[in-house]
Amino acid sequence: MQMMTRDVLLDMEQEEDDDEDGDIGDVAASNRPFLRTHTPPSGLALENFDQMVLSSFGTLESQQDLRSPQFEEFNGKPDSLFFNDGQRRIDFVLVYEDESRKETNKKGSNEKQRKKRQAYESNLIHDGLQLEATRSVLDDRLVFVKVHAPWEVLCTYAELMHIKLPLKPNDLKTRSSAFGNFTWFSKVLQVDESIIKPEQEFFTAPFEKNRMNDFYIRDKDTFFNPATRSRIVYFILSRIKYQVRENVKKFGINKLVSSGIYKAAFPLHDCNFSCPSEDFSCPNERYLLYTEWAHPRSIYKKQPLDLIRKYYGEKIGIYFAWLGYYTQMLLLAAVVGVACFLYGYVNRNNCTWSKEVCDPDIGGNIIMCPQCDNICPFWKLNITCDSSQKLCIFDSFGTLVFAVFMGVWVTLFLEFWKRRQAELEYEWDTVELQQEEQPRPEYEARCTHVVINEITQEEERVPFTTWGKCIRAVLCASAVLFWILLIIASVIGIIVYRLSVFIVFSAKLPKNFNGTDPIQKYLTPQTATSITASLISFVIIMILNIIYEKVAIMITNFELPRTQTDYENSLTMKMFLFQFVNYYSSCFYIAFFKGKFVGYPGDPVYWLGKYRNEECDPGGCLFELTTQLTIIMGGKAILNNIQEVLLPWVKNLIGRCRTVSGSEKISPRWEQDYHLQLMGRLGLFYEYLEMIIQFGFVTLFVASFPLAPLLALVNNILEIRVDAWKMTTQYRRMVPEKAQDIGAWQPIMQGIAILAVVTNAMIIAFTSDMIPRLVYYWSFSVPPYGNHTHYTMEGYINNTLSIFNIADFKNRSKGNPYSGLGDHTTCRYRDFRYPPGHPQEYKHNIYYWHVIAAKLAFIIVMEHIIYSVKFFLSYAIPDVSKSTKSKIKREKYLTQKLLHENHLKDMTKNMGVIAESIIGAIDNNVRPKLE
Repeated sequence: MQMMTRDVLLDMEQEEDDDEDGDIGDVAASNRPFLRTHTPPSGLALENFDQMVLSSFGTLESQQDLRSPQFEEFNGKPDSLFFNDGQRRIDFVLVYEDESRKETNKKGSNEKQRKKRQAYESNLIHDGLQLEATRSVLDDRLVFVKVHAPWEVLCTYAELMHIKLPLKPNDLKTRSSAFGNFTWFSKVLQVDESIIKPEQEFFTAPFEKNRMNDFYIRDKDTFFNPATRSRIVYFILSRIKYQVRENVKKFGINKLVSSGIYKAAFPLHDCNFSCPSEDFSCPNERYLLYTEWAHPRSIYKKQPLDLIRKYYGEKIGIYFAWLGYYTQMLLLAAVVGVACFLYGYVNRNNCTWSKEVCDPDIGGNIIMCPQCDNICPFWKLNITCDSSQKLCIFDSFGTLVFAVFMGVWVTLFLEFWKRRQAELEYEWDTVELQQEEQPRPEYEARCTHVVINEITQEEERVPFTTWGKCIRAVLCASAVLFWILLIIASVIGIIVYRLSVFIVFSAKLPKNFNGTDPIQKYLTPQTATSITASLISFVIIMILNIIYEKVAIMITNFELPRTQTDYENSLTMKMFLFQFVNYYSSCFYIAFFKGKFVGYPGDPVYWLGKYRNEECDPGGCLFELTTQLTIIMGGKAILNNIQEVLLPWVKNLIGRCRTVSGSEKISPRWEQDYHLQLMGRLGLFYEYLEMIIQFGFVTLFVASFPLAPLLALVNNILEIRVDAWKMTTQYRRMVPEKAQDIGAWQPIMQGIAILAVVTNAMIIAFTSDMIPRLVYYWSFSVPPYGNHTHYTMEGYINNTLSIFNIADFKNRSKGNPYSGLGDHTTCRYRDFRYPPGHPQEYKHNIYYWHVIAAKLAFIIVMEHIIYSVKFFLSYAIPDVSKSTKSKIKREKYLTQKLLHENHLKDMTKNMGVIAESIIGAIDNNVRPKLE
């Protein structure tokens, strides 16, 4: 059937633009040389075709060929995936609310929306798509427009999109199981192949219509699988125009949905997740994914990645492949982390310095200086006995070993993941994806400048010049930097709040507690300050997060990346930079700033001249950092999983209750899917972000919390199944997308891995007391600095606490504010300074400089050792295994050979026909002359 190639567009009068994201899909018609997607089935050149379309624009009233989808009643088959004729498959569904039946009927606005929708649907039909409309069974205001792409349209756009399709069965791919030596164990973990059958492998090549005979076409209805069909139809829907206003074109289903003209647009799930379809032709892939992947009883099984990829596309498949591989690697890290934790737990009673803190004759006789001005009392060191014993578990030699191990582990994980990713690229035919990925329609619409391609030396169109690109890059970088500085300013504001409000709470809260009042017992100034500061910080973080998400999308739209992969990578980098500061700033503050610049009791350091700098808790900053990480990681994991399960489930439950309203009518597949939740434009972004933030906690601060990998492992085992359950049961089916790798998340993880070596070395050197203890043990416990005859940790506490004369407080002229708190002449504080009466009193002593030198030497040595091992492993482990390289080259060779042989056969056949024709012509001309 010859399909029409003329678009029907609306040339409306001046009206207020009711669309969101005004820069998407709008471009002056005079500045747009082409729009690639309006390629007609006849294969005309893109530019020539669009020029032909430009001459046919007109007003709605002047168009005689406006075409609308045919309305059909629901045929009563709830599992049907076809039009009412049972032959044409539904590739996409558009949903809109009938303007004539809206409760709030604004005639002017509704009429404009109706005209745009009619023009859009007419252009879909003119481009070869087939539409069928059906009114909702449960709500007669809703209309579902089912879209079907016939064979000719699929072939045309498959060639345009460079989609790889099967040439012939491939017998080269032999997959070796990681559990090949444990057959019985492998059977337990693997998905039963009798339930989910392995996919047949093929040699593939980009589709070409003129070489259709070369491809493995056994059945035209199944040659393009449902995921590919939906991807092609979405490609068309995203580029069809629907309006021209003031010489500006508007196009794309995304803009129509965002402006409310359509309520939804989605591909269909193939069946109900809880039971197989009654239609024998249905593959029931959703049901298989639920029972063998998303169901809790399958939590111990390996993921059916090939089926996930086939049903949801490579982008979803690569996410779950990465998450599964990350979880497997966490198992090793968790085992080593638990071993280091148990080592510290078993040896906590052998911790000499903790025994001295708890000893009534040592720690009980050491009076510590107040930690704030005027209000805070003196306190005895032995009140920190409990926290010092807990600190011995984490601040041990095992922690140092674990930090070095994690520096190596993260390198192994990243390198082996690259190899696994290369295998998936080969198996899923995404090796040359960058060459076949199409530009975004928003990018195509802005291509107005002509430049010379450096490679082809031919003219091509780009959206802006080199100078314009530089200006956009500077503006975008400035905007991102501004928001990062804003979150840093908010963190500084929270610190100032903590410093100022602590004094207020110390003055207002009662100082003499009644033991029978539990509120007074726990509501201390420290607790009140911490709780209120955490709440304010949480509110600020959430507000900035919501605002910055919108700003990041606006900035990325302004950048105008060429492909969808470029768009997502650019957005990922912007969002992660913000989230990095947002999530990790408090941990960096506790680890590297809190308690480091406090001066000494007679001369404390003040913020802004009035707020005394914070000191660490009596148990030390390392234990506080451990507590912070435990709360953040544990609380974040629990809340995220509860939120991911409850929110979509509750929303769907409320939607079903509102829609059904007591009736038990049978609803079709498209209406059931419409009432599910939408995944959102960012798609997997937040899933990746959640895992990468966790990856940062596991690697950046693991020296203070060896159990972090164990918590991450437990969370990820649940996360995989929760995400699977959510996508399979609670969300509409997403448009399948191609993806070669995990995108910008890979370099982000590599950056975190490099930074983790520095942070862990600095945590051990500056946050923990490991280096001061080692310096005391090897240098200051024996002569000439010590009095012991052998190396020992005895006397460490007394040697590392400096002495301060109470009479030297700066405000003693006003009277000693501490006189009522005990009859003391001196107190002790955490630092390495000379005692009062020394010629250099309160100056740093020799111990301090020994410790500083040892800390710097430790950081340099540890960093160089771990970096050397990392770079050696990165060099020694190739990104693509030798076998995978051979398979890729072998398949490419056989594919080219197959295409070449077929081409030779066609040429030979054609040459034979030509030769016969020539011989016949000569024979006909020569024979009469001879006769």
